[in-house]
Amino acid sequence: MRNRPIPGSSGLVKAMSLLGDPQLHAPCEPVTDFSPALKQLVEDMFATMYAAQGVGLAANQVGVPLRVFVYDCPDDEDVRHLGHIVNPRLVEADGVAVRGPEGCLSLPGLEAGTERFDHAVVEGVTVDGEPVRVAGTGFFARCLQHECDHLEGLVYTDRLTGWRRARVLRAARRAKWG
Repeated sequence: MRNRPIPGSSGLVKAMSLLGDPQLHAPCEPVTDFSPALKQLVEDMFATMYAAQGVGLAANQVGVPLRVFVYDCPDDEDVRHLGHIVNPRLVEADGVAVRGPEGCLSLPGLEAGTERFDHAVVEGVTVDGEPVRVAGTGFFARCLQHECDHLEGLVYTDRLTGWRRARVLRAARRAKWG
């Protein structure tokens, strides 16, 4: 029997900010107001992430410049990780650096080989202000690093160089949404 509602079940799907939107390229502000509006934002973010079939979503991707992200992401062993982090800090990113395919809901349909560490730890708080520490490996570590980057005003294409960067940015310009 389930005690808690499914994340996003009471949320509204929000419009997605796309590559080039200035909010995606500006650092987000720390959350200071832990009112019911924050819980609703997290619900809306889950609803939006699920509607877009993503595994993570940062608040600035839905036009809210606050340090919050949600995730529902498997690791390389197919273990599901589900949650949210308010005011996250990437406190560890180490291990082997792996170049793997990475996409983003703000660049729908595009991906590029992006280098990330295979281990990451993020600390922050919940919507209730309770401390939280989340550790991930493999694909989930990639997700944690990706979402923390968003809150710093970075998109994964900012980590690319050379032909990988040129190719994905050219594809973005040609995309229907570009």
